[in-house]
Amino acid sequence: MKARVHVMLKDGVLDPQGEAVRHALGALGFDEAEGVRQGKVLELDLADGTSEARIAEMCERLLSNTVIETYRVEIL
Repeated sequence: MKARVHVMLKDGVLDPQGEAVRHALGALGFDEAEGVRQGKVLELDLADGTSEARIAEMCERLLSNTVIETYRVEIL
């Protein structure tokens, strides 16, 4: 089975990479980009029957920093 984990910074946490992308878009003439938040996507190949609770444990312990990030699991 496959799962996709989307990890994003929590609202209120500064995102310097996202701000750099927004600035670069503006420099290229894409002024409509008023804000950018950058995150990461991880695709996991898992043993069949792996529970969402087990995937959440992976996220909590390694794949995300839950102090400053949120995550969302998508089973594919």
